[in-house]
Amino acid sequence: MDLSSKIRDVKFKNPVLLASGCFGRDTLRFTDVSELGGVITKSVTLKPREGNPPPRIFETPCGVINSIGLANPGVDGFVSDELPEILFCDTNVIASIAGEDIAEYTELARAFEQTGVLGIEVNLSCPNVEKGGLVFGKHPGTVRKIIEDVRSISSKLVIAKLPPLFENKAIVSAAEDGGADAISLINTIPALALNIDTGELEIGGVGGGLSGPAIKPVALYCVYNAIKNTNLPVIGVGGIMTAKDALEFLLLGASMVEIGTGVLVDPKIGNKVVKGIEEYFKKEGIKNIAEFQRRSRLEL
Repeated sequence: MDLSSKIRDVKFKNPVLLASGCFGRDTLRFTDVSELGGVITKSVTLKPREGNPPPRIFETPCGVINSIGLANPGVDGFVSDELPEILFCDTNVIASIAGEDIAEYTELARAFEQTGVLGIEVNLSCPNVEKGGLVFGKHPGTVRKIIEDVRSISSKLVIAKLPPLFENKAIVSAAEDGGADAISLINTIPALALNIDTGELEIGGVGGGLSGPAIKPVALYCVYNAIKNTNLPVIGVGGIMTAKDALEFLLLGASMVEIGTGVLVDPKIGNKVVKGIEEYFKKEGIKNIAEFQRRSRLEL
């Protein structure tokens, strides 16, 4: 049985990654990530960010609303203080970058060029400060420009992380034309929660991003559209809590998957998903992911 996956010249031992935002240095204290295909660091910005005011997380019946606000020590602090420990985790490490304007993405990619990370995930769900907070990933021209600029200075894998756009042909085409090696989607869905007793919002930053099981059907739909509209490998993200969830994305045609909120529930969830995929393939006599995907009856 072979669970390996490949993006450009980088081989992953299996298709399971831990997603940005839910994986960090502290995760290494609770689980052995060497059994996974890889990990993606929390999104790093050029300068340190304190993040949004508390409360930052609110649990819903079928997911989590978070409003962390990209809190991080800035790229210099992250590269010097946190990244060295993460690079010892014995699996592929991908760095997530988030700029406040187009030029910052290039500077962030350059900061990782001489490090041991194997890839850059370009977080395109960030607000463009120069344009009044418009999300980069909703505009094809901006997506192409950012990916082109990052590609021009980076020898690493370049993965375009897209927001939840239901009709995403122009966006995925822009990422492909810009030189991305792969596309990952979706990010969280905008959401808020209100306390009827106090009349106040449950999140200090007003709204936040919904993740978890509630968004899986939306993620599957967006991933399906992306796969139809690009020749690039697509990484499915959104609501993966079990091996069955991961298998749905793989059967759809995704090359890999990322697990986010599930890590907050169970730090060892990635290992359990890998084991569950192995057990399913063994039971069904499936040799590899490509053979499994041939079972799909979808028109792509």
